[in-house]
Amino acid sequence: MPLQAPPPLSAPAPAAPIRAQYGWGYAGPDGEGVGTLSLLLEPATGRLILELHAPGERLVLLEGDGAAGYRLQVPRQKLDQRATTLSQLPLPFLPQVASVEALLRLLRTGQGAGVSVTKKDATGPLKLHWQGKDARGKDEQVWLERKRWEEGK
Repeated sequence: MPLQAPPPLSAPAPAAPIRAQYGWGYAGPDGEGVGTLSLLLEPATGRLILELHAPGERLVLLEGDGAAGYRLQVPRQKLDQRATTLSQLPLPFLPQVASVEALLRLLRTGQGAGVSVTKKDATGPLKLHWQGKDARGKDEQVWLERKRWEEGK
């Protein structure tokens, strides 16, 4: 019987879009706060829409994709910055991530500098804690608690 070549390896299917929502808490040199973090991540294209809200106020809007780049707006700080990659943007209230894939890995597994998982469920980290330094080198902490996680088609 002649040897047969193994079947060709198929390319991995592109990751489905993720919609997620977290409750957040913050403690740092500028005070304390709570609110909601809403995300849309499309790992296949690098598309990201991230909104950070406090009661009655949008604190951060980050949007863009791998082809066109990203725009970060922080109205309180009068910051409106564009960059070709996420790693070039200062992400307030969050650990620095280099890409949408790295942000997704952080949320799915808790992997990231200064990040610890304090509670898990079958989907992954339910509660995350991040401790790090702000842009001025001052200590800050963020707590995230997953409220919603949907993987689309």
